[in-house]
Amino acid sequence: MSVRLDELDRKILAELQRDGAQSLDEIATQVCSSKTPVWNRIRKMKESGVIRQQTVLLDAEALGLEACFFVLIRTSEHEKHWQDAFLRALHERPEVMEAHRLAGDIDYILKVRVANARAYDVFYQALISEVKIHNVTALLSMEEIKHTTMLPL
Repeated sequence: MSVRLDELDRKILAELQRDGAQSLDEIATQVCSSKTPVWNRIRKMKESGVIRQQTVLLDAEALGLEACFFVLIRTSEHEKHWQDAFLRALHERPEVMEAHRLAGDIDYILKVRVANARAYDVFYQALISEVKIHNVTALLSMEEIKHTTMLPL
């Protein structure tokens, strides 16, 4: 369900995406408004779920998480108990940055951040010890060409 946003809402969201640590005064200046209307709009967008949370972005490589793997998973299991166990395993592992259920030949794709190939193997061994997986293909990203958290507004 989408929420109706006007041009000012979109400008505020763009500023928050660019730098969520800005003060209300700074955001208001950037969007050519005053502080109170900006605060009210941000509050309403939080209440409606447009703004889910505010956080900081960390540099994975600076923290020693230099390897990014895209993990393609095929399963022959589609029962609820398997799916529950699989989802629980994914949610319990901080290495899993993203997980998507797909249409097509591959059932799931994961984005996994770890220090190196050895750390990936530890992750992999733990995952397959918890849930039965038919086929796993791990692709190592050689270079991140584009990464953004900013949604197009």
